[in-house]
Amino acid sequence: MSGRRIPWALRDLVVIAVLAAVFGFLYWALVQAWGGLQVAMGPLGDLAQNALMGGWITVAPLAVFVVRRPGAGIAAEIGAAFVEFAFLGSPAGPTLLIAGLVQGGGAEVAFALTRYRRFGWPTFLASGVGAVTASFVWAGTTQDWWTQDLLALRAVLQLVSGLVLTGALAKVLAEGLLRAGVLDNFAAGRAAAGRAGDVTVPDGDAVPDGDAVPDGVAVPDGDAVPDGDAVPDGDAVPDGDAITAGRDDVRPGSP
Repeated sequence: MSGRRIPWALRDLVVIAVLAAVFGFLYWALVQAWGGLQVAMGPLGDLAQNALMGGWITVAPLAVFVVRRPGAGIAAEIGAAFVEFAFLGSPAGPTLLIAGLVQGGGAEVAFALTRYRRFGWPTFLASGVGAVTASFVWAGTTQDWWTQDLLALRAVLQLVSGLVLTGALAKVLAEGLLRAGVLDNFAAGRAAAGRAGDVTVPDGDAVPDGDAVPDGVAVPDGDAVPDGDAVPDGDAVPDGDAITAGRDDVRPGSP
């Protein structure tokens, strides 16, 4: 017997759509900034895309943090790419959807390795590295970077960009939203409240496989705690509950 899986809550779908819309516009604005940076960098202007690449992937780890479900980062990144080309007229066109898939998937790897349980600085920074690495491999292949003399410098610039503009920036934004109380009704807010000992798991919700019920959190009647999950000291599993067995005119990174 396994823990019950429930569909995405409407509020989670709405927040992914809102993040996609907001970051789709911000990504388009960053493309405009990219053109200016190309000019400023002179003969090294082609590397501007690598220096800014992490800024086109910020929404992925942020979305994962907010809703804490597998695929949230991919959905938000693809959504932002769709807004960027469909509503803001990016010349890259639908190829941005591929970029979104690759970049969002790369960003999610770090969270997946923790089974979407850890959201500290190491996980966010690793997410940034994973995102820009996936993007570098895809863009390097489609744009034939591999035989260029500046390949190593491209890689270093993109790595730093991933650490700063993807991982660190997303973490700062996430913590800011959390402190402002914007996330109180989402998984991130409930988890933070759980650490303070004043949250309950809503009736009918399931605790995903491998997740820990935070200290002080009550699991309602009829809910299941799946395989390998821990109920901390002092937490109560009510009567009848089961502990179950067992992505030169287009956005960078586009062909």
